[in-house]
Amino acid sequence: MLVNATEMINKAHEGHYAIGAFNTNNLEWTKCILTAAEKAKAPVMIQCSEGAAKYMGGFKMVVDLVKDLHDSLGITVPVALHLDHGTFEGAKKCIELGFTSVMFDGSHYDFEENVEKSKEIIALAHSKGISVECEVGGIGGTEDGVTSSGELADPEECAKIAALGVDFLAAGIGNIHGVYPADWAGLNFERLDEIDKAVGGKPLVLHGGSGIPFDQTSKAISLGVSKINVNTELQLSFAAATRKYIEEGKDLQGKGFDPRKLLAPGCEAIIAKTIELMEAFGCAGKA
Repeated sequence: MLVNATEMINKAHEGHYAIGAFNTNNLEWTKCILTAAEKAKAPVMIQCSEGAAKYMGGFKMVVDLVKDLHDSLGITVPVALHLDHGTFEGAKKCIELGFTSVMFDGSHYDFEENVEKSKEIIALAHSKGISVECEVGGIGGTEDGVTSSGELADPEECAKIAALGVDFLAAGIGNIHGVYPADWAGLNFERLDEIDKAVGGKPLVLHGGSGIPFDQTSKAISLGVSKINVNTELQLSFAAATRKYIEEGKDLQGKGFDPRKLLAPGCEAIIAKTIELMEAFGCAGKA
């Protein structure tokens, strides 16, 4: 059975480690993330953006896929199904269809509108036992058509959203989606420390977790981050392994073109990278 994310996030916060939240894109991604979590004995959040859900056939398809694979694979570790960067209407739809956790990203609205919409989503989700993530500030890059230059979150605004009863809070601290540029300045730990103190111990979320050096993720965890999002890093791992398979001509050998063989190296790479990140975030062995 899928669970909401509140208990696993709170345990991570108390234990000074972070839950890995990995974006799925299809059946293979979902199966690999679940397999990695079971091997690592790590609680995990499988998350899906609205764009990926549309690609996969809709929110209901995502719910059914994750639930069915969870059961058929005999997964024993805690698994939450989370909407990533949800719109107001998208979050409400996912609450209705069976996601166990949702993110409402109102960071691009005027702050007061973000507060009002967040308040409504939190009340609706909590009435059904579903955990909620909200966002303050901007995560650099583009996610589902929303572009941000990566504004640092205001600690006072973070405190106001936290006071609404949100379960965990995403705050911009210089992090970005996608591949980090060579001249990236790094995470702003001074601002993270200010936010952590302002929200009174509320668990924080680090978006754009792909490619951040482990010494920086470790320091972020020590300053209140209890959930780290990863998408690009798994995509790059899959692409590199698949490219190697094709460049070596293995798809032309025997039945190497069979998708089960063609996709296998990429899937193995996803599993290996997911386990590596779970160990780095400290959640391996915590199930």
